[in-house]
Amino acid sequence: MKQTPSRVRDATSKKLSLVVPVYNEAESLPAFFTVISSTLKMLQEKHRISYEIIFVDDGSSDTSLNQLIDARRDDDNIIILELSRNFGKEAAMVAGLNSVTGDIAVIIDADLQDPPHLIDDFIEAWQEGNDVVYGMRSDRSSDPFLKSLTAALFYSSFNKVSGVKIPAHAGDFRLLDRTVIDDICRLTESNLFMKGLFAWVGYRQKAIAFSRPERLSGRSKYSYWRLWNFAIDGILSFSTAPLRIWTYIGGTVAVCAFIAALLLVFYTLFVGRDVPGYASIMVTLLFMSGVQLVVLGIIGEYLGRIYQETKSRPRYLIKRRHDSTAKTDS
Repeated sequence: MKQTPSRVRDATSKKLSLVVPVYNEAESLPAFFTVISSTLKMLQEKHRISYEIIFVDDGSSDTSLNQLIDARRDDDNIIILELSRNFGKEAAMVAGLNSVTGDIAVIIDADLQDPPHLIDDFIEAWQEGNDVVYGMRSDRSSDPFLKSLTAALFYSSFNKVSGVKIPAHAGDFRLLDRTVIDDICRLTESNLFMKGLFAWVGYRQKAIAFSRPERLSGRSKYSYWRLWNFAIDGILSFSTAPLRIWTYIGGTVAVCAFIAALLLVFYTLFVGRDVPGYASIMVTLLFMSGVQLVVLGIIGEYLGRIYQETKSRPRYLIKRRHDSTAKTDS
C-alpha cells in the first residue's frame, strides 16, 4: 500500500500570490477572470488562505490594461503593474516576483494553457516539503510537429552543455516558496532566462505532469524566430560550451593544417612542385574565413552580454502601480 507523505507545512492562514504576465491578452482575459475566481474561491474554502493577484501588463497595445483596471474595481486583491513598454515575459515575471508579499507564489499565464486547477496540486506538493513545484507537459500533441521537435532538441542541447539541468517540457507555470522568491529577487543579471534561474537556485523541486490544452483564443506571442533567439539566450546565459567547442575545432584545424604543411614540404622536396591550383586555394580561404567569422560571432555574443550587464540598466520600468499604495518603484 502506498504511503502518503507526511505534511511538513500547513497552508492555513498563508497568503498565495499569483503572478500573471499579460501582453495583448484581451481575448483571453474574460475567461481567465472567471476560471481563476472560482479556483481561488475553492482554495480559500479548502486551505483558508488569502490571496493577491499581481497582473504585470507588459506594454500591451490592446484593451488588456483597461480590462485589468475594470477587474480591479471588483476585487481589491488585484494589483496591476503597468510597465512603461514591452520588456518581455522574463522581465515581467521578475517585476511580479519583486512585488510578491505572499508566503508562496504561482506564476501562471493568462491564456488558460496553464490549468488553474493545478494550483491546488501545487499547494499539496508544497505542503509535503517541496520548495518549487512546476508543471511538466506530459505530451505536446497540441503543438505543431516542428515546434515539438525543436523544443526537444533545445532541452537536450541545453542539458548537455550547461552545468544547470532544466526539466524537459517544463514551462514557467510553477509554485515558489517564499525563500526561493527572495533568492531569485536577489539576482541582478540583465539577460534573463527564468527557466534556467528556477533550476539554478536549487532547493527541493517536484514536477506535476499535465496535458496542456490549446489556447481558447488569441495566438502565441512567440514566433519561431523569437523562440530561436530565446534558445540562444538560454544557452549562452548558462554555458561557455560554444566557446570551448570552437576552441577544439580551431585546435583540430590547426593540427590538420600543420600536418598538411609537413606533407607539402616533403612532397616538394622529393617529388617536385605542382602548378598551384586556384580552386583549392579559394576553397581553403573561404572555409577558414567562414570559421573565423563564426568564432568572432560567438565571441561577440558573449561580449554583447557582458556589455549589457556592465550598463546596469533596470530590467524593467513600472509606469504605474494600480493598488491601494499607488507606488511606482521599479
